Amino acid sequence: MALRSLATRKAIGLGKSVGLGLRGLQTVTLPDLPYDYSALEPAISGEIMQLHHQKHHQAYVTNYNKAVEQLFQALNKVDTSTVVQLQGAIKFNGGGHVNHSIFWKNLAPVHEGGGEPPHSSLGWAIDTHFGSLEALIQKMSAEGAALQGSGWVWLGLDTEFKRLVVETTANQDPLVTKAPTLVPLLGIDVWEHAYYLQYKNVKPDYLKNIWNVMNWKYASDVYQKECP
Repeated sequence: MALRSLATRKAIGLGKSVGLGLRGLQTVTLPDLPYDYSALEPAISGEIMQLHHQKHHQAYVTNYNKAVEQLFQALNKVDTSTVVQLQGAIKFNGGGHVNHSIFWKNLAPVHEGGGEPPHSSLGWAIDTHFGSLEALIQKMSAEGAALQGSGWVWLGLDTEFKRLVVETTANQDPLVTKAPTLVPLLGIDVWEHAYYLQYKNVKPDYLKNIWNVMNWKYASDVYQKECP
Protein backbone atom coordinates (compact mmCIF):
# COMPACT_ATOMS: atom_id res chain seq x y z
CA MET A 1 0.00 0.00 0.00
CA ALA A 2 1.56 3.25 -1.10
CA LEU A 3 0.96 6.20 1.18
CA ARG A 4 1.00 9.58 -0.42
CA SER A 5 3.93 11.81 0.37
CA LEU A 6 2.92 14.86 2.37
CA ALA A 7 5.67 17.06 1.00
CA THR A 8 6.43 18.14 -2.54
CA ARG A 9 9.87 18.24 -4.04
CA LYS A 10 11.20 21.57 -5.29
CA ALA A 11 14.48 23.11 -6.29
CA ILE A 12 15.71 26.31 -4.68
CA GLY A 13 17.11 28.66 -7.27
CA LEU A 14 20.15 30.62 -6.10
CA GLY A 15 20.78 32.97 -8.97
CA LYS A 16 24.16 33.18 -10.64
CA SER A 17 26.37 32.50 -7.63
CA VAL A 18 26.26 31.98 -3.89
CA GLY A 19 30.01 32.00 -3.46
CA LEU A 20 30.15 28.18 -3.32
CA GLY A 21 29.84 27.33 -6.98
CA LEU A 22 26.44 25.70 -6.39
CA ARG A 23 23.57 26.20 -8.79
CA GLY A 24 20.81 25.20 -6.41
CA LEU A 25 19.69 22.80 -3.75
CA GLN A 26 17.10 20.05 -3.70
CA THR A 27 14.90 20.01 -0.64
CA VAL A 28 14.05 16.80 1.21
CA THR A 29 10.65 15.12 1.16
CA LEU A 30 8.65 12.97 3.53
CA PRO A 31 9.15 9.33 2.50
CA ASP A 32 6.20 7.03 2.06
CA LEU A 33 5.90 4.15 4.50
CA PRO A 34 6.14 0.65 2.96
CA TYR A 35 3.28 -0.57 5.17
CA ASP A 36 -0.05 0.62 6.57
CA TYR A 37 -0.03 2.67 9.75
CA SER A 38 -1.78 -0.16 11.60
CA ALA A 39 0.50 -2.89 10.24
CA LEU A 40 2.81 -2.88 13.27
CA GLU A 41 0.06 -3.46 15.83
CA PRO A 42 -0.01 -4.51 18.62
CA ALA A 43 3.65 -3.48 19.10
CA ILE A 44 3.03 0.08 17.83
CA SER A 45 -0.49 1.41 17.37
CA GLY A 46 -1.72 2.81 14.10
CA GLU A 47 -2.56 6.10 15.80
CA ILE A 48 1.02 6.55 16.96
CA MET A 49 2.43 5.64 13.56
CA GLN A 50 0.17 8.10 11.75
CA LEU A 51 0.95 10.98 14.11
CA HIS A 52 4.64 10.11 14.17
CA HIS A 53 4.88 10.05 10.39
CA GLN A 54 2.41 12.72 9.30
CA LYS A 55 3.02 15.25 12.07
CA HIS A 56 6.45 14.79 13.64
CA HIS A 57 8.50 13.65 10.65
CA GLN A 58 6.66 16.10 8.41
CA ALA A 59 7.60 18.93 10.77
CA TYR A 60 11.29 18.02 10.52
CA VAL A 61 11.06 18.01 6.72
CA THR A 62 9.24 21.36 6.58
CA ASN A 63 11.54 23.09 9.06
CA TYR A 64 14.71 21.68 7.51
CA ASN A 65 13.71 22.89 4.04
CA LYS A 66 12.88 26.31 5.42
CA ALA A 67 16.18 26.57 7.27
CA VAL A 68 18.21 25.44 4.25
CA GLU A 69 16.50 27.96 1.99
CA GLN A 70 17.25 30.69 4.53
CA LEU A 71 20.84 29.47 4.73
CA PHE A 72 21.44 29.76 1.02
CA GLN A 73 19.83 33.18 0.95
CA ALA A 74 22.17 34.22 3.76
CA LEU A 75 25.18 32.78 1.92
CA ASN A 76 24.19 34.71 -1.18
CA LYS A 77 24.14 37.89 0.90
CA VAL A 78 27.31 36.94 2.80
CA ASP A 79 25.27 37.29 5.99
CA THR A 80 27.59 35.39 8.32
CA SER A 81 25.57 36.03 11.46
CA THR A 82 22.46 34.40 9.98
CA VAL A 83 24.51 31.50 8.59
CA VAL A 84 25.80 30.73 12.08
CA GLN A 85 22.37 31.20 13.65
CA LEU A 86 20.77 28.64 11.32
CA GLN A 87 23.17 25.79 12.12
CA GLY A 88 21.18 24.54 15.11
CA ALA A 89 17.90 24.34 13.18
CA ILE A 90 19.56 22.57 10.28
CA LYS A 91 21.22 20.00 12.55
CA PHE A 92 18.07 19.34 14.58
CA ASN A 93 15.57 19.13 11.73
CA GLY A 94 17.95 17.53 9.27
CA GLY A 95 18.85 14.96 11.89
CA GLY A 96 15.17 14.34 12.57
CA HIS A 97 14.61 13.61 8.88
CA VAL A 98 17.67 11.36 8.58
CA ASN A 99 16.87 9.40 11.75
CA HIS A 100 13.20 8.86 11.00
CA SER A 101 13.89 7.85 7.41
CA ILE A 102 16.03 5.02 8.83
CA PHE A 103 13.55 4.24 11.61
CA TRP A 104 10.69 3.46 9.22
CA LYS A 105 12.93 0.99 7.37
CA ASN A 106 14.00 -0.60 10.66
CA LEU A 107 10.41 -1.76 11.22
CA ALA A 108 8.32 -4.37 9.42
CA PRO A 109 4.99 -6.10 10.02
CA VAL A 110 5.26 -9.57 11.54
CA HIS A 111 3.77 -11.16 8.41
CA GLU A 112 6.53 -9.53 6.37
CA GLY A 113 9.39 -10.75 8.55
CA GLY A 114 9.26 -8.27 11.40
CA GLY A 115 10.93 -9.72 14.48
CA GLU A 116 12.70 -12.54 12.64
CA PRO A 117 16.33 -12.73 13.90
CA PRO A 118 19.23 -12.20 11.52
CA HIS A 119 20.70 -15.40 10.11
CA SER A 120 23.33 -13.87 7.83
CA SER A 121 26.78 -12.49 8.57
CA LEU A 122 25.18 -9.89 10.84
CA GLY A 123 23.93 -12.67 13.10
CA TRP A 124 27.47 -14.02 13.43
CA ALA A 125 28.82 -10.52 14.13
CA ILE A 126 26.23 -9.97 16.86
CA ASP A 127 27.21 -13.25 18.54
CA THR A 128 30.88 -12.28 18.29
CA HIS A 129 30.54 -8.77 19.70
CA PHE A 130 27.71 -9.20 22.21
CA GLY A 131 27.53 -12.90 22.95
CA SER A 132 24.02 -13.40 21.58
CA LEU A 133 21.11 -11.58 19.98
CA GLU A 134 19.30 -11.68 23.32
CA ALA A 135 22.25 -9.95 25.00
CA LEU A 136 22.27 -7.23 22.33
CA ILE A 137 18.53 -6.65 22.70
CA GLN A 138 18.90 -6.43 26.47
CA LYS A 139 21.76 -3.94 26.14
CA MET A 140 19.98 -1.67 23.66
CA SER A 141 16.73 -1.79 25.62
CA ALA A 142 18.52 -0.94 28.87
CA GLU A 143 20.45 1.95 27.34
CA GLY A 144 17.32 3.28 25.67
CA ALA A 145 15.37 3.12 28.93
CA ALA A 146 18.20 4.86 30.80
CA LEU A 147 18.53 7.70 28.28
CA GLN A 148 17.47 10.90 29.99
CA GLY A 149 15.36 13.25 27.94
CA SER A 150 14.80 12.68 24.24
CA GLY A 151 17.06 10.76 21.89
CA TRP A 152 17.87 7.52 20.09
CA VAL A 153 19.59 4.22 20.79
CA TRP A 154 21.54 2.71 17.89
CA LEU A 155 23.17 -0.46 16.69
CA GLY A 156 25.94 0.77 14.45
CA LEU A 157 28.87 -0.52 12.46
CA ASP A 158 32.26 1.08 12.97
CA THR A 159 33.58 0.78 9.43
CA GLU A 160 37.15 1.58 10.48
CA PHE A 161 37.48 -1.28 12.98
CA LYS A 162 34.77 -3.53 11.46
CA ARG A 163 32.97 -3.92 14.77
CA LEU A 164 29.43 -3.45 16.02
CA VAL A 165 28.69 -0.79 18.62
CA VAL A 166 25.70 0.34 20.67
CA GLU A 167 25.44 4.10 21.05
CA THR A 168 22.88 6.66 22.17
CA THR A 169 22.42 10.13 20.73
CA ALA A 170 20.57 13.07 22.22
CA ASN A 171 17.64 14.87 20.62
CA GLN A 172 17.77 14.29 16.84
CA ASP A 173 21.53 13.88 16.50
CA PRO A 174 22.32 11.22 13.88
CA LEU A 175 24.73 8.42 14.77
CA VAL A 176 27.44 9.95 12.58
CA THR A 177 27.76 12.82 15.07
CA LYS A 178 29.42 10.32 17.45
CA ALA A 179 32.07 9.40 14.87
CA PRO A 180 32.29 9.77 11.07
CA THR A 181 33.06 6.05 10.72
CA LEU A 182 29.77 4.90 12.28
CA VAL A 183 27.00 3.58 10.02
CA PRO A 184 23.53 3.02 11.55
CA LEU A 185 22.08 -0.47 11.22
CA LEU A 186 19.15 -0.08 13.64
CA GLY A 187 17.86 2.98 15.42
CA ILE A 188 15.11 3.12 18.04
CA ASP A 189 13.33 6.41 18.64
CA VAL A 190 12.96 6.94 22.39
CA TRP A 191 11.30 10.33 22.19
CA GLU A 192 7.97 10.28 24.02
CA HIS A 193 6.10 10.93 20.79
CA ALA A 194 7.19 7.46 19.62
CA TYR A 195 5.34 5.60 22.37
CA TYR A 196 3.48 7.76 24.91
CA LEU A 197 -0.05 7.49 23.47
CA GLN A 198 0.14 3.72 23.83
CA TYR A 199 2.62 3.01 26.62
CA LYS A 200 2.24 6.20 28.68
CA ASN A 201 5.37 6.59 30.83
CA VAL A 202 6.35 2.90 30.73
CA LYS A 203 9.15 3.24 28.18
CA PRO A 204 10.64 -0.22 28.98
CA ASP A 205 7.45 -1.90 27.68
CA TYR A 206 7.80 -0.02 24.38
CA LEU A 207 11.44 -1.04 24.16
CA LYS A 208 10.48 -4.65 24.85
CA ASN A 209 7.71 -4.87 22.27
CA ILE A 210 9.36 -2.99 19.41
CA TRP A 211 11.69 -5.95 18.85
CA ASN A 212 8.63 -7.93 17.68
CA VAL A 213 8.53 -5.76 14.55
CA MET A 214 12.24 -5.12 14.07
CA ASN A 215 13.33 -5.47 10.45
CA TRP A 216 16.60 -7.37 10.77
CA LYS A 217 16.69 -7.95 7.01
CA TYR A 218 17.23 -4.23 6.47
CA ALA A 219 20.00 -4.17 9.06
CA SER A 220 21.61 -7.25 7.50
CA ASP A 221 21.52 -5.69 4.03
CA VAL A 222 23.26 -2.54 5.28
CA TYR A 223 25.84 -4.59 7.18
CA GLN A 224 26.68 -6.73 4.16
CA LYS A 225 27.03 -3.65 1.99
CA GLU A 226 29.36 -1.90 4.42
CA CYS A 227 31.21 -4.98 5.64
CA PRO A 228 31.24 -7.57 2.80
